[in-house]
Amino acid sequence: MTEALSQPLFGIFLSLAVFLIGQWLFKVGKGFFLFQPLFVGMVLGIIMLVIIGHLLHTSTIEVYTKYYKPGGDIVFWFLTPATIAFAIPLYKRNDIVKKYWFEILLSLIIGSIISLFLIYYVAKGLGLDRTSIAAMLPQAATTAIALPISTAIGGNASITAMAVILNAVIIYALGDWLIKIFHLNQSEIGAGLGLGTAGHTIGSAKALELGSVQGSMASIAVVIIGVVVDLVVPSVARILGL
Repeated sequence: MTEALSQPLFGIFLSLAVFLIGQWLFKVGKGFFLFQPLFVGMVLGIIMLVIIGHLLHTSTIEVYTKYYKPGGDIVFWFLTPATIAFAIPLYKRNDIVKKYWFEILLSLIIGSIISLFLIYYVAKGLGLDRTSIAAMLPQAATTAIALPISTAIGGNASITAMAVILNAVIIYALGDWLIKIFHLNQSEIGAGLGLGTAGHTIGSAKALELGSVQGSMASIAVVIIGVVVDLVVPSVARILGL
């Protein structure tokens, strides 16, 4: 039976099944944030792996390994072209980018670098070990970028994935409230950059609900933050001794 888990269809089917269940719950729950498909898929996926492990009298880690290679890995591969697709809403409102490119670029770079050190000192203050701290540093980037960086600097990719997804779910849930609190409702550009920076892909989806300008700004935030994290995090990790 365990040999069947090594087939690509197992990883692909499980990934699609839990995500579709999440979509159904999100629709039935009328957009309730805890039913966000990505979050539900993650939680249900973990539960299913644990159940399968118990049924087959094997460890959850072994089941996960068979799930991820090669089936889950195939699904993960699509994250890269999905991330590149953020260029579409960005292209549609490139007039905004051309006009404010310097302000956008400068604010995102400075903000992301400051957040790296804040994440480090908060994680350090909470008593997290080296591996966990390294895993937390790339969380500003979207999953496709954050996971390889986390692994490269000695972090636990599972912790990184959890942090990225929780960030996105929280921003989706509190996005409207945070925009009002920080008066970003007075700036379409600021609202979009904030949602894209903090909420990644799900934050960008929230931004698109607010308007085309917010959506395009969220898209450029995802792209630029990804580049900054890719270039800066390894160097910061070395400076911090991770």
